[in-house]
Amino acid sequence: MPPKNKGVGAKGSGAAKSGGKGKGSEGESDSGKQAKGGTAVKVRHILCEKQSKALEAIEKLKSGMKFNDVASQYSEDKARSGGDLGWMTRGSMVGPFQDAAFQLPNSTVDKPIYTDPPVKTVHGYHVIMVEGKK
Repeated sequence: MPPKNKGVGAKGSGAAKSGGKGKGSEGESDSGKQAKGGTAVKVRHILCEKQSKALEAIEKLKSGMKFNDVASQYSEDKARSGGDLGWMTRGSMVGPFQDAAFQLPNSTVDKPIYTDPPVKTVHGYHVIMVEGKK
């Protein structure tokens, strides 16, 4: 009997904890995590080696151009798909970029809310916008 109790106790409690709480938090992931500030952001950026070019990109945004169009023209990173970096989790981004991304409110490419001035990292100067948080 002790081996059975030991097995049920270890697996039973573990399964109940991870299964019960895990499923509950998955179902509530959007509202629960947003309340805590989120653990991931859907982010776009414009990356430029020189600050002057990043500032030019900001001027284009101020004139009403869509963020993805400006990113396609100005961004010097490899992706260049409208600056879309997809969902990025906390801890996967360089410090200043991450700090800025999690402070920004959600916005759209048509009416972006972005970092002005650009954020300086080891990669260059970033104009960042966030499309979603979870």
